[in-house]
Amino acid sequence: MPSGRRDFTADLPRKRMAAGLLITDADERILLVEPVYKAEWEIPGGCVEADESPLQAVIRECREELGLGLSPGRLLVVDWVPAQDGRTEGVMVIYDGGTLDPTATKRIVVPPGELKGWAWSDPLQAGQRLRPLLARRIAEALHARADGCCHYLEDGVRVT
Repeated sequence: MPSGRRDFTADLPRKRMAAGLLITDADERILLVEPVYKAEWEIPGGCVEADESPLQAVIRECREELGLGLSPGRLLVVDWVPAQDGRTEGVMVIYDGGTLDPTATKRIVVPPGELKGWAWSDPLQAGQRLRPLLARRIAEALHARADGCCHYLEDGVRVT
């Protein structure tokens, strides 16, 4: 780009973005984390920072939240979420975090200033602990993992 030209993309709209990991155990229970800063549980993951890819973000967040250096698998879900309840619109993605064996599970260490703890949750328990939007997104991620596809969602509902 010539040095005298301004980057036209600088004024384009921005969207919030987050990335999470679907991690299960041998019994297909989902690993959930309990943040200290809100009442609802989450999956491991978080905000994608400036100049960071979603994949880099989920690897970083997994280290920060669980103390684990996992290598995420394929992308399972892309979910566009409209602005609501004081939040801007966003794009949320979930990668396959695989199945943790008992040895890896014993290595989990949560940061006390960020998380109260973590728990394995079957789908019914997950539905009770999670916000409905995240529960829908995780259910779709489980389907995507099983059928070998990536699902596109809008507000947690599959579109394609």
